[in-house]
This record gives sequence, C-alpha cells and structure tokens, in this order.
Amino acid sequence: MHITLTNTGKRFNREWIFRHLNFVFIPGKKYAVTGANGSGKSTLLQVIAGAIIHNEGSISYSLNGENLASDAPYKQIAFAAPYLEMIEELTATEMLQFHTRFKPFVQGHSIPAVLQSVGLEKAAGKQIRYYSSGMKQRLKLLQAFFSDTPVLLLDEPTTNLDGDGIALYHRLINDRAKNKLVIISSNDRQEYDFCDEVIEMAAYK
Repeated sequence: MHITLTNTGKRFNREWIFRHLNFVFIPGKKYAVTGANGSGKSTLLQVIAGAIIHNEGSISYSLNGENLASDAPYKQIAFAAPYLEMIEELTATEMLQFHTRFKPFVQGHSIPAVLQSVGLEKAAGKQIRYYSSGMKQRLKLLQAFFSDTPVLLLDEPTTNLDGDGIALYHRLINDRAKNKLVIISSNDRQEYDFCDEVIEMAAYK
C-alpha cells in the first residue's frame, strides 16, 4: 500500500506538533521516524493509522493502484505500541480470537502456533492482567506482525523487552516483515538500523 502525506500537519490546541509534511511511503520499504522526546514521532504514527485526525493537508492510501475510502485503511494497517491498551480480563487466546475477527492472521498460522513463536504458549490461558510488561509487549508484537496486512506501524517496539525479547523482535522483522511497508518510531538505533530511510521530525516544525 502507498501512503501519501501532502502538506500534512497536526496540532494540539495552538501548538503545532508537525506541519508541512510531504512524503510518500512505498510498499515493501522500511522507514524510521526519529526525533527528540515530544517531537511528534508517536503522533505521526497515530495520524497515519487514522487513530487521530490531522489538522491540515491530506493523507491518501492506495492499494494495487486503487485509492481506498477514508474508512478502509485501518483494515490494511497493523499497529503495535506500548501505550495501546488490551482487554486485560481476557486470556491471550481469547484476545487473539477477538482480534482475528477484524484482522485475520496470515494464512496457515494458528493462535497456538503464533503464541509459541513468541514464547507465550505456557501463558495462553492466563488473563493478560497477570502478564509482565515484557509479556504484554510480546503479545502486542505478535498481534501486529502476524496480522495479514500490508502495512506495519511500530512505536518503540522493544520497550519493556529483555535481551531475548529484543532478539525476538529482530527475528520477527526478518521473517514476518520482508514484503510489508514498515514505519518505526524510535530513537533507539537497534530498533531501526535496518531501515531504508530515516525521517527526522525536527524538519517539520
């Protein structure tokens, strides 16, 4: 999917977080969005995902040469971020069953198999509220990487992960994101050192 931002800007009250952003994200490429704390990295990802609305300019989405309706892009985008909430009264299995009703997994991947792939098979029947912060982050990454979508948005993807979890993240990038459009918000080079292009938010103030 192509994502085109044209003179796009976002403000909160009277403060512009970013503006005059012109950029085309191309299928199959990987991009990093970097900048100081508060520079608008996470805000940009949420605007691209349609979670919050931009205040100026436009964003367009096209898939296989056809423009998508304004309410359609969310079906094509998977998003993982530490601040995204999960329904913690559900078990991991129940949460993924609910999730896949809206965004199915890549064909051939069952819920038990994907839980095992991120080391959560023994906690499959445990309520998410009893998960550690690292386990929750693994579950969020699982949900995003295995969703059958052409676009993957990752905000500080190794937050709360230990060394094994960081190694898992890189395996997921190598194995599950080869043909996806990937956009990563981060200031940690190990999270994005494989990216094709870096977008510095300071350029859009």
